[in-house]
Amino acid sequence: MMRIKTALAAVLAASIAQNAIAVDLLGAWRAALRGDFEYSAAQSAGAAGQSRRNQADALWNPVVAIGATAGVAMSDSSTSGAQFSAPGFGQSNGVSFNTSINHGLSARIGITARKPLVSGERQAQGRQLEMSADAAAMEEHGALQALGVRVTEAYFGLAEAVETERVLRRQQVAVERALSQVRGRFQLGDVPITDTHEAAARAEGVKAQVLSAETEVLLKRAALGDITGLPASALEVKAPAGEVRLGNLPTLDQALAAAQSGNPLLRVRASGVDLARQEVEKLAPGAATSVDLVAQLGRDRISGSGDFGSASNGATNGLIGVQVSVPLFTGGYRSARQAEAARLVDKAQAELQRARQQVALQTRAAWLGLSVGRGRIEALAESLKASNARLGATRLGREVGDRTTLDLLNAESDAATAELGLLRARIGLLLDRLRLAALAGALDEQVVVSVNDSIVRTGTP
Repeated sequence: MMRIKTALAAVLAASIAQNAIAVDLLGAWRAALRGDFEYSAAQSAGAAGQSRRNQADALWNPVVAIGATAGVAMSDSSTSGAQFSAPGFGQSNGVSFNTSINHGLSARIGITARKPLVSGERQAQGRQLEMSADAAAMEEHGALQALGVRVTEAYFGLAEAVETERVLRRQQVAVERALSQVRGRFQLGDVPITDTHEAAARAEGVKAQVLSAETEVLLKRAALGDITGLPASALEVKAPAGEVRLGNLPTLDQALAAAQSGNPLLRVRASGVDLARQEVEKLAPGAATSVDLVAQLGRDRISGSGDFGSASNGATNGLIGVQVSVPLFTGGYRSARQAEAARLVDKAQAELQRARQQVALQTRAAWLGLSVGRGRIEALAESLKASNARLGATRLGREVGDRTTLDLLNAESDAATAELGLLRARIGLLLDRLRLAALAGALDEQVVVSVNDSIVRTGTP
């Protein structure tokens, strides 16, 4: 039965390997640029935001409108004391004119053109639209930085999960071998029953860890597949091994300065402060005054029957000129809105300061992770060598009776822990490198390439 299971497992592994898609970090990042829905939404939002520049320009363009009205109407007019003159009739004073249309058809058509010349409110609104377009571009850039971090975390998350499963399976084989040996020696009366119980308990514990690791691999594969749009079940990733080279590390002051000037979130928050200030300007007392160039042309006509018989009236009017509008009193509405806008400026400034604190803290964490990361990796590499040497010595000691079964099981566990700890340290160093670049808004393909070059195919370091 064991041989059958082993053969089936080998066939399944060969099938997966045949259909596997080997992808490095750079390939995953490029695939995520095309397949990640969150970044796609950010791109659409950024493109939509750029239309606000056209909106800002359009605020000062002429606006032309045409209107028409038709319906049933009435009209009465009475004029007295008028002067009348006509060829052949001479001139008459004190003349009266009366017209009446009780039920008639009315039609009105007009066209109006208006071009703003002066408007403080429109100027502030235009600046707001320009700033909003800039903020949309910054948000899209921030989404690109976040995507770089997310896809790297997903990539290395899968790599770590695969390596964890591999190490645990190797440990499981070693523990089961030890359990088989202990049982054989117990039957010979060479070891006490407690050794058998200890080995059995450790074997079941490792088995549970393997099952948990299998689940983690499936979840991490699905997460990377969602971001990249690649088939999750066939993804094969690479884990960092050996020496990690990341180039020169900037000083902490340089890293903090780069983050404060280039961080997309801080730039969006700063734009929010400017937008809030423009809202105050838009509601200032003088901003409501406007000067417009206007042109109007209209035609009115009404016809029907009235008190004096059939009648009709028609009028055509036109105008080209300048219109000035100065609001005198708005009931306190504008002043109340301006007070609200002023408080929102304070809110935007507080949010900017809080964001600066958070970015500075995150930058310090990433920089410190890089500054101590190399030394930590070297220490863990030495720890792994010592653990492997201890494991070899413990196995030999167990064979000659100088070490107990528990000593051997502990040595196996410590060696596995040291190997995984070294892997996590390497991954952490690469992630901190990318996070530091993303915090400064400088995470691009060149940075991804440099990190990708530090990764080699998964294997025992």
